[in-house]
Amino acid sequence: MKRNFTEWLLSFRNSIASYEYYIDFNKVYRNVDSIKIELNILNLLIGSKDIKNDFKTLIKRYPETLKVIPVLLAKRENEIYCQDENGGYLYQFNYEKYPLNSMNDYEQYSYFMDKTGLFDLLEKHLINNLVDYVTGVETGLDSNGRKNRGGHLMEDLV
Repeated sequence: MKRNFTEWLLSFRNSIASYEYYIDFNKVYRNVDSIKIELNILNLLIGSKDIKNDFKTLIKRYPETLKVIPVLLAKRENEIYCQDENGGYLYQFNYEKYPLNSMNDYEQYSYFMDKTGLFDLLEKHLINNLVDYVTGVETGLDSNGRKNRGGHLMEDLV
């Protein structure tokens, strides 16, 4: 039996995407809501005139704010390794498992914030609110999830 490929191609849909395919906003809102308090504490650094000292003071008093720093860089991991001409360092943002113990620890995390550009972002008031900023970051991270959603949609069609 010979197939009519023209007829077969005409039966294709333009897309398999449903409305939920693009962004799972409920997931985005849940993720942001789970760290909203820590983000609002870090909002105190926006526009700071002495951001390095303000940051050190803030993380000494509220060490739980460390856990949200990776998402400011669109990272979900609790550990980030960085290196430069001064050497390498494994930053661990799980404050409960890896508490900051010395002034050197505070200096190291301040160095991270400076070198990654996060201090500039905050100090120069390039953003107004970290909750809004992270909502955008989470939306971008979730858009990467389309690969999985597309695969699941195709599975359902098949």
